[in-house]
Amino acid sequence: MVEVGELNVDEIHLPGIYVDKIIKSANRENRIERLREASTTKKDGDDISVSTKMIINRATKELKNGMYVNLGIGLPTMVSNYIPPEISIEIHAENGLLGVGPYPQVGYADPDFINAGKETVTALPGSSAFSSSESFSIVRGGHLDLTMLGGLQCSSSGDLANWIIPGKMVKGMGGAMDLVSAKSRVIVIMDHIAKDGSHKIVPQCTLPLTGKGVVDRIITDMCVFDCDKNGENGGGLTLIEIAPGLTVDDIQKATGCKFKITSNDIPLMLNSE
Repeated sequence: MVEVGELNVDEIHLPGIYVDKIIKSANRENRIERLREASTTKKDGDDISVSTKMIINRATKELKNGMYVNLGIGLPTMVSNYIPPEISIEIHAENGLLGVGPYPQVGYADPDFINAGKETVTALPGSSAFSSSESFSIVRGGHLDLTMLGGLQCSSSGDLANWIIPGKMVKGMGGAMDLVSAKSRVIVIMDHIAKDGSHKIVPQCTLPLTGKGVVDRIITDMCVFDCDKNGENGGGLTLIEIAPGLTVDDIQKATGCKFKITSNDIPLMLNSE
């Protein structure tokens, strides 16, 4: 609270003519729900598994200078901490921040700067904050170049299920349905096989869909698939990269649907080291 005239006229967002009453709160606590801080005791990547690091390193290769990118909850969020220094992108969070930076250093977390997963983040120089409605106008207006999401299941035709497992409680579907329905390129990054050993890449999703025919590429700890979601080349998945030490037979056993191979000499995924 300041005296009349102390505010710069160019910095006033809401003129006093709209305000009938001001209530000053006391002992207001702005809680941090999910505190995430940059590690000070470990090297980058030491706190994640080799398979996760493989996925993240490969995912960063999809980022190009000047892109506006949305990184979903989970694995995609971790990508922001491994972006090569020569790559400059603007990361969008659907809760209303453009210019999301890495996790804050220990002791510097700000509860007002969080990502869509409610984890503490930083705001890079030149970033901007806005309402959730404005944020979704960015999404629905087709202003994003790339959307990177996690997945529970992906089908061979580009369907994605990633928001709920029936019977488990979730707070809501989030912004994924809007993101995959927009015009941006959609890449799903996830483990190739579920924790119970079941296939995550399947002919048809059995879990509730986030979007139908929306996925352009799938990156897992075993390989990279391109998805012909529009059926321009007969539809289906095409194996374009494979993890070191694996064979096409290994990929087929771990995949619940058939896929195409364009060459017998399939490039290797980026090594996790």
